[in-house]
Amino acid sequence: MIDWLFRNRQTGEITIGQFPNLPLAIFLVVVGIRWFLPADSGARTWLSGVGLVALAWWALDEIIRGVNPWRRILGSAGMVFVVLGVVRLAT
Repeated sequence: MIDWLFRNRQTGEITIGQFPNLPLAIFLVVVGIRWFLPADSGARTWLSGVGLVALAWWALDEIIRGVNPWRRILGSAGMVFVVLGVVRLAT
């Protein structure tokens, strides 16, 4: 089970994470910046949107091009987070 979940289908090596990962880095930077902004500010709302777009980019890339089932599962979990974030922003 572990071998199936983490084995890279392209190289045969175990792959849990890969760097560099631009969309995930953008998301993490946005999350860090948001900590310093007031909850009701327009800038925080705008940054939340940017972060969700970056996370959606990363999640879709992992779902489509993930090198093993683990990466596809992570992408799917990220996409659930994006959907919840969009719902939260819309309400």
